[in-house]
Amino acid sequence: MTLIQTTPGLGSGEAARVVGGPPDPGPNGFDTLFRCHHDDVLRYFVRRLDIRADAADLVAETFLVAWRRMDAVPGKQPLPWLYGVARRVLANHRRGEVRRHGLADRLRDDLRTVPAEAEIALELRHASEVFRQLSDADRELLSLVAWEGLDTTQLAAAIGCTRSTAAVRLHRARRRLDRLMSHPYQPDGNRSVSGEQPAPARGETR
Repeated sequence: MTLIQTTPGLGSGEAARVVGGPPDPGPNGFDTLFRCHHDDVLRYFVRRLDIRADAADLVAETFLVAWRRMDAVPGKQPLPWLYGVARRVLANHRRGEVRRHGLADRLRDDLRTVPAEAEIALELRHASEVFRQLSDADRELLSLVAWEGLDTTQLAAAIGCTRSTAAVRLHRARRRLDRLMSHPYQPDGNRSVSGEQPAPARGETR
């Protein structure tokens, strides 16, 4: 059963803005929004959740918010606005749950399904572990750009700030990622903060 089937019908007085055109005053406005962007919002959640079954529930909740606030949906580019709603829905979903390492686990699962040479696999594992070391905010910024393909204007709409602020935050997140990636990688995890193995004391053996 879809959200459209379970949601009460919209009256003719409900204002709705749809993709690429002026506001649609009838229920077709929401229908078009749902049809055009359901898959984008679903992919947003699937990429961020360990349990895929949760994604469908969060998609429904996101579009329920959109249905209730059709007068706030931008007419020309509603998708970044939907991503902003999805971010808040996901934050509420995660509240109280312990999922600090969920994204790294997901990336490792993806790695197991990709036939790659040992060197490529090691690089991917390095990137996964480095990505996990970033803050939640940095990971989300980089993910919205890399996975959802947002530009800085759309990113600003998704995270609720100005375009210049979004550009600065993205630049800083990329710099932090670059610094972490520059550290030599030791797959056994025994790295110092600088990324190098600490030298043994005199008389000690490894």
